[in-house]
Parts: sequence; structure tokens; C-alpha cells
Amino acid sequence: MVSRTFWVGGNWKMNGSVAAIKDLATTFNAGSSPSDVEVVIGAPFVYVHLLSESLRKDWAVAGENCYVESSGAYTGEISPEMLKDVGAQWVILGHSERRSILGESDDFTAQKCVKALAAGLKVALCVGELLEEREAGITQQVVERQLDAVIKVLKEEDWANVVIAYEPVWAIGTGKVATPDQAQETHAAIREYLKKAISPKVAEEIRIAYGGSVNGKNCKEAAQKPDVDGFLVGGASLKPEFLDIVNATQ
Repeated sequence: MVSRTFWVGGNWKMNGSVAAIKDLATTFNAGSSPSDVEVVIGAPFVYVHLLSESLRKDWAVAGENCYVESSGAYTGEISPEMLKDVGAQWVILGHSERRSILGESDDFTAQKCVKALAAGLKVALCVGELLEEREAGITQQVVERQLDAVIKVLKEEDWANVVIAYEPVWAIGTGKVATPDQAQETHAAIREYLKKAISPKVAEEIRIAYGGSVNGKNCKEAAQKPDVDGFLVGGASLKPEFLDIVNATQ
């Protein structure tokens, strides 16, 4: 049995200001963070550099998205190389808001993964189903379709630098949370699928984090589940209670 390092990601989405980020960094820097938990915070592009300068050095910084080219005539886009240049070590890709609001396809998300990994960033790859898909009983088909696009274009060794974030869309920002048992069931099914689709080694070693209305109160029970290897946290990552989630396994 491989022991997987617990991973906690924050996703600030389109929130923050210079003053607020300096305050939060001060709070986070003073808090306790277990040495056996990897912590990554995703900030809006314009604040990545500020956050990487302000944040404790045992935590990493992520971009919330990137483009599929290194540079060029792509007005308003940001390349993985640019993220690295301003201090990011990670990027969040395939978030449901990118997929559903901005219409980004599975294949486009997969191309971004290839580009980001080639540039030396690690990837938090988000997958998850809509409420109507969960109610129709097709959660697994949806998640496998989203993963398949990426599996087709990555080499087996690339997966060492990927964390999968399972985020049921119906639980993001709604206050509804997949129960620890629902999260465990889907994570276990994802791991089983990866065993066939990539290899038993990748399936055993990859970390699968849960995201969707995670907070300081509901994280502890889910953290005990064998296939829940961490969390990707939205709203609560903008509050001091993020430290409670970082310490969920303690």
C-alpha cells in the first residue's frame, strides 16, 4: 500500500485584493501546517506574484488557468511559462466553471495539461458531474469521459505531477456536499478506472482530492476515507478556517 501525501488546495477564483491577500498571507503564515500535508493556493493571475512573495515557503502557489501556447497573439491569455515566471508551481485546469461558463472542452483541457506539464508546472485536474448527471446515474461515465481526453495525451510518467480533484458541480458553492461515503465511492471508482486506463502503479500513487463546499467542519470525516487524498477548497480558502482544513488529518 503506497502512502500518498495529503494534498490541500485553495482556489480563490475571482476574489481578492492587495490588502486582503496580504492579510490572509499573514494569517496563514502564522498558522500551524503539518509537514506531511502539501498545501497549494490558486490565486487570480494578477495576484500570483504578490502571493508567491507573501506566502510561507512551505506552501505553493497555483495559477487558476493557463493557455496552450508559450507566447503569441492571444490577447488576454496567460501561458504556463508566465505563471512559472511570477512564482507559481501549480495550475488548476478543467474547473467546472471553465467547462460550463466558458465552454472549454475536454480536449482543450487536455491540451492545457500537456502544455503546463511540459513547462514544468504541476496540475490540479478537475473533473465532476452536474446535478442532472448525478441524478441520471451517469457520474462515472462523465468523469471517465473527462479523464479519457487527458489519458490520451499524457505519458504515464506525467501523472506523477498531477492531482485529480473530483468536484461534483452540484456541490460547488451551493452548500451541498457529497457525503464522505459518496466522495469515497467516486474516488474509489476513479482509482479503479485509472488502473485499467493507465496502470496499477499510477492508480495507486495518484492523489484524488475532493472539492465542493468543503469547510472546517465537514472536512475531518472525509479526510479519513481511504481514497480521499485531500481537498480542493473554494470559499473557505479565503478565510482563516482554511487552516482547519489543512489540519484535517491531524
